[in-house]
Amino acid sequence: MYRLFLFICFAIVITTSTGCAIRTVEDGQAGVRGDFGKISDQVLPAGWYFYFPMTSWIEVWNVKTQEIKETANVPSSEGLISTLDVSILYNVPKESTVKIRKTIGENYRSTVLEPYIRESIRNVASGYEVKALFSEVGRKEIGQKMMDFLKSKLEDKGIVIQDVLLRDVRLPDAFSQSIQNKLRTEQEALQKEFELKKATKDAEIEVARAQGIAKSNQIIAGSISENYLYYKWVEGLQKTELQVIYVPTEGSFPLLEAGRLLHNKIDAIAPGSK
Repeated sequence: MYRLFLFICFAIVITTSTGCAIRTVEDGQAGVRGDFGKISDQVLPAGWYFYFPMTSWIEVWNVKTQEIKETANVPSSEGLISTLDVSILYNVPKESTVKIRKTIGENYRSTVLEPYIRESIRNVASGYEVKALFSEVGRKEIGQKMMDFLKSKLEDKGIVIQDVLLRDVRLPDAFSQSIQNKLRTEQEALQKEFELKKATKDAEIEVARAQGIAKSNQIIAGSISENYLYYKWVEGLQKTELQVIYVPTEGSFPLLEAGRLLHNKIDAIAPGSK
């Protein structure tokens, strides 16, 4: 810390006494130096650099990944106008900064990058139908073709294209409405198909239930015999608490009931006699 403090004090003294300046190049940056109008071929790495403003200059270039956004109205192959929002990820490698500074200039972004991006959007996207911009597959294909176009135009100049992203696609109102109508119709058709399947399944369940009941009744009817009925009748006699019991006879007339009726008739004619 003490040495750093001394170095800073020394740098301040030198710059104030000699009229020179200090330029700092940080990590993720590269320095391009010019002396007496001639650009040095050596790229300046991160650090502090002294220069005399009257005869020299040092530019600091960003060599990290950068984004440039572009919005364009693109005619489709049908002649409909769609709006595309595009993001281009790029970077300038450290070793390319001097080349770009000499051949294009420090304003390379507005000089070559933006015009080529606009051209790629017009040339690539205008050859597709509107529905291709709406589909995920079509958008990926358009993005890939745009990236191939930009690489072919810019990488020889020292600019690296990393990716092309279609952030948003705004379709024509008429086409958007037709798509919504189509989706609504498809959803209604799917709903009706579901209801038809459900009704068919419910009918199958009801048929199966009726068949089960019919088969059950058939089995029960086939298993009932005269002996079984007599057994159920005897079983009922054991559980009943009634005073009058009907006993079947050969003449199909209950004897016990006939006796009861006879006694009632005698009582009616001669009360008290048995």
